[in-house]
Amino acid sequence: MTEPNTTCLPPTETSFSYSDTNHRNECTRISFTGFSIYSVTLLICLLGLLGNGMVLWFFGFCIQRNPFTVYILNLGMADFGFLLLLAVFLTTEMVNILNCFHLDLSLFALLFLFTYNTSLYLLTAISIERCLAVFFPLWCQCHCPKHLSAIVCFLLWVLSSLLIGLVHYFCVSSVTAKCPMTFLPMHILNLLICIPIMVLSSVTLSIKVQCCSQQRQQRKLYAIILLIVLFFLLFAIPLSIQLFAVYFSYAFFSIEICFTLASINSSSNPFIYFLVGSYKKRQFRGSVKVVLQAVFEEKADTRETHREDQC
Repeated sequence: MTEPNTTCLPPTETSFSYSDTNHRNECTRISFTGFSIYSVTLLICLLGLLGNGMVLWFFGFCIQRNPFTVYILNLGMADFGFLLLLAVFLTTEMVNILNCFHLDLSLFALLFLFTYNTSLYLLTAISIERCLAVFFPLWCQCHCPKHLSAIVCFLLWVLSSLLIGLVHYFCVSSVTAKCPMTFLPMHILNLLICIPIMVLSSVTLSIKVQCCSQQRQQRKLYAIILLIVLFFLLFAIPLSIQLFAVYFSYAFFSIEICFTLASINSSSNPFIYFLVGSYKKRQFRGSVKVVLQAVFEEKADTRETHREDQC
């Protein structure tokens, strides 16, 4: 590969080129399919922004804070940021298509890639944390630092920032021959480390919960974790695979479809929280606040009880 895919990471040069009417009509006609897909993706982003905005509000101001809700709050921030940046990116791209502009969108591409990576790292941390809590409950309750989840989330944001910062320095600020190589650490971490750990942790967690009757009281919480991981694997991983394939000058998926699938993933989590949390006896009951409190605050109460009794 000699340079990154220009659709994912547009060229650093900014240019405005106005064509005559015939050329503009030809440009619009050629890009009609992409424009239609972008329109659908933009609508999904708007719905997802509404849902994640509610999550941020409830977990930020209405739900009692505990180590697990810190992860959920940060995941909601990452998803909200991804959808917002992707919406701006798509809107600008649609303007480009209609008017045959050539605008530099490198910064937006890198920023929503930054939030995408952070979501992946947070989900990996959530899967690992839940596995440790299930297999080593006494150790986690007695020896885990009180603010461990906040520290982990902060470090994951920093890690994602460093990876994207390298790409920005070598591929945007000053385009060098090292630009393609700066993507390699990100691809290795995403596809060869985080995703296998996430899958292994989720499968192990699922098996353990099914076999252990003591964990059944928190089945809704574990069901939520498994569903958000499953949705990420189904809808968000194609974007990682596409970016990795671009590194070797291949293209397995349409980048427009990858954006649509990734937007579905980032928009789905709030609905998963509510639908799983409110499902009882084949009916969906309760307000959003009551449902979230019942699922996510229960864990905090259980943890404090065990901490006092066993530590």
